[in-house]
Amino acid sequence: MLFTINPNDGLPIYRQIMRQVKHAVASGRLAPGDKLPSQRDLASELVVNHLTVKKAYEVLEAEGLIATERGRGTFVAAGVPDDLRARGLLDIKARARDLADAAQLMDLDFREYRKLTDEAWTERPKVKGERTWTSSNSRM
Repeated sequence: MLFTINPNDGLPIYRQIMRQVKHAVASGRLAPGDKLPSQRDLASELVVNHLTVKKAYEVLEAEGLIATERGRGTFVAAGVPDDLRARGLLDIKARARDLADAAQLMDLDFREYRKLTDEAWTERPKVKGERTWTSSNSRM
């Protein structure tokens, strides 16, 4: 699994973590029962305050996406909402629409717009200023 944090993103770091966990679950890269890194381990790897990761995990747990078992760790919850992928796709579509609108305001034609999105796709996740954490998933 791969988490990346971009300190230059306007989105708060805890929300970046939440978004990436949600997308990993929606895409199937994380399945119910998969163990997440501990709050302190993830904070250390991303070089962020552990309270930032704690906040992300607390919100994800309140949403029913993850569950913490004292002494065992934090796992993707068994009852993940079925429509998570559909909601994720709607979010991506809305963002794509915003990008298309911005391109149109810049008088870009479709080829220029497509070239930019292709470049952005191939450049991920190596965005300048990002810190990365990787780990193999462990199923419990």
